[in-house]
Amino acid sequence: MNNKVVKNLVILGGGTAGWITAALMCKVLGKSISITLVESDKIGTVGVGEATIPPIINFNQALGLDEKEFLRETKGTIKLGIQFENWLKQGDSYMHAFGTIGKNFPFCDFHHFWVRHRQNGGTESLWDYSLNYQAAKNNKFSPLSQIKGTNLPGISYAYHFDAGLYARFLRKYAESKSVTRVEGTVDEVKLNPESGYVEKLVLEGGDEVQGDLFVDCTGMAAMLIHKALGVGYDDWSHWLPCDRAQAVPSALVKPIVPYTRSIAHEAGWQWRIPLQHRTGNGLVYSSRHWTDEQAREVLMSNLDAEPLADPKVIRFRTGRRREAWRKNVVAIGLSSGFLEPLESTSIHMIQSAATRLIKCFPHCGIRAEEVAEYNRQSQVEIERIRDFIILHYKANQRRDSEFWRQCEEMAVPDSLQQKMELFRKSGKAFRDFDDLFTEVAWQQVLIGQGVMPEDHHVIADGLSDSQLTDLMGSLQTLIQGSVKQLPSHDQFLASIQDAVK
Repeated sequence: MNNKVVKNLVILGGGTAGWITAALMCKVLGKSISITLVESDKIGTVGVGEATIPPIINFNQALGLDEKEFLRETKGTIKLGIQFENWLKQGDSYMHAFGTIGKNFPFCDFHHFWVRHRQNGGTESLWDYSLNYQAAKNNKFSPLSQIKGTNLPGISYAYHFDAGLYARFLRKYAESKSVTRVEGTVDEVKLNPESGYVEKLVLEGGDEVQGDLFVDCTGMAAMLIHKALGVGYDDWSHWLPCDRAQAVPSALVKPIVPYTRSIAHEAGWQWRIPLQHRTGNGLVYSSRHWTDEQAREVLMSNLDAEPLADPKVIRFRTGRRREAWRKNVVAIGLSSGFLEPLESTSIHMIQSAATRLIKCFPHCGIRAEEVAEYNRQSQVEIERIRDFIILHYKANQRRDSEFWRQCEEMAVPDSLQQKMELFRKSGKAFRDFDDLFTEVAWQQVLIGQGVMPEDHHVIADGLSDSQLTDLMGSLQTLIQGSVKQLPSHDQFLASIQDAVK
């Protein structure tokens, strides 16, 4: 496609997407390429993403970030899972807890033993065997790699943080490693008349920024990938009907719980994310079922403390860019597509895209084969996440509003329908290649949303009834004892501050 050696990388747009990309690029490729980030203080960012998933631990470690410093600088807290309230039906709740559940068995997941135990008359919830869930509901946390005295895994966790502070933290990191920041607003994008490649950005005032490879982090504006190169968009609103959000911060409430809350309402859902200094709140909703005024009323009447600002409305269209990489432009972040923040995947998808770009980074010019592979992986990733989010809407038993009835009646992608039917009939859930979510994650949401297995794996019949009862009882005892030994989440957060005293 182009044999020119890539020496100058230009990132257009700052915010979380731009500075995550800049930080990773300079860490890994800083000795091989020149990196410039162009952004304007005049242009605001969406910046509502405040919840993450466990892979961020590995990403931060790859950058060499100190966890305590990171949590202090971003006002971060710990996240052990997401609690879904009113999603199956009014008054019901369950958690997508990180980490494992019960005890892993060869060739057979633990929930098959739990299903058989329930069929024998057991009344315990699946989450009685989740260390993460029990710690979350008891407001406990400390890093724990293994349950003491066993080979059972410990706690898996992620973070809540202020996304604006995270971007600022990464900007400081990137600039210390030779990333050049250019302040300015783009007035014109110059394309090569023969190749159609982006050659340079012309800023207001006439300054020019030239590059060999450009990363579009301009959010929903998609200034390079869409406006300059004309890459189209696949709309998924027929599967994910919410198209607006309102976000507002509220005052801090203690104790600070170590999990995200997702509370379903009549025509959408509300997030509640606890930080060290405030709570992040928002409402994701369908404008076909609620006006902005109705949504605002629902959001403001369901805060647990006084608001610290007025809600801001965010309009979006769920879907994906048909090509995340075209010619010499790679879209990362909202410019590449949008999935609502139900499972806290936005920041992960930025980090994943930046990692993918490094793995596919053009050495002696941009090759069609590398571009195609990048686009294939990008498509697989977002479609797998899409299916997981659709599951929450599809598998509901609410009959109290038109919105939820329509969600329950809608046709879903074949890939999801097959997964639901397989689990319902056999209890088996398999992780697809390149699927972000584990089998345990799928099991929790399927069961939490009322898709109960009618059968269990034959391996679960290998224990006698008394052995099965003993297994379930001993696992509960182990988990309860481990949780009792943990400090409170608030105590853990206090220890982060004590570290600098």
